[in-house]
Amino acid sequence: MIDLLTKQQLSIVTAESCTAGLIAAVLSEAEGASHCLQGGFVTYAKTQKTTALGVPAEMLAARGSVTGEVARLMAEGALARSPATMAVAVTGVLGPEEDEDGNPVGLVYFASARRGQPARIVERRFPPADADHLRKAVVIAALELIEVAAASA
Repeated sequence: MIDLLTKQQLSIVTAESCTAGLIAAVLSEAEGASHCLQGGFVTYAKTQKTTALGVPAEMLAARGSVTGEVARLMAEGALARSPATMAVAVTGVLGPEEDEDGNPVGLVYFASARRGQPARIVERRFPPADADHLRKAVVIAALELIEVAAASA
C-alpha cells in the first residue's frame, strides 16, 4: 500500500473515530511510510470532531456521529488541515453495545477524499463480534479503501 501511494505520488492523512488512530498506526509500520503518511486525527468524541475537523456540532447533535455525511466531513476536514493529497475517515460503532444515538454494533461509515475530487462514502454493516475483532475488520476495510482510492489516481 505504501509503495502504491509513493508510486502515485500521493500522501495520506487519517480521520479516525472508532479505530482511535489504529489505521495511521498500521500505515506507519510499513517501510517507506515517512514518504507518504502525513499523520492522523483521532476524533473519538463528537466535540473533537467539531474542534479538530470542523464537523458542525448542530449536525452531530441532530443526526449523531455515525453517518456517511459525518465520515465525508471528517475526510474533507482532515484534508483541509493537512498537506496530504488524500484522506480516509472512519466513524462507527464497535460495541459492546449500541451507541448513544441508537446505532447498532457493526455499523461503520468510511470516506475517502482526494483533493479536487468528490469524496467516496462506503457504508458497512459488520456482523456482531467482540470489539477487538470488529476493530481489526474495520482497519482492513479502511486499508482496502485506501488502496482502491490510490489505484484510481
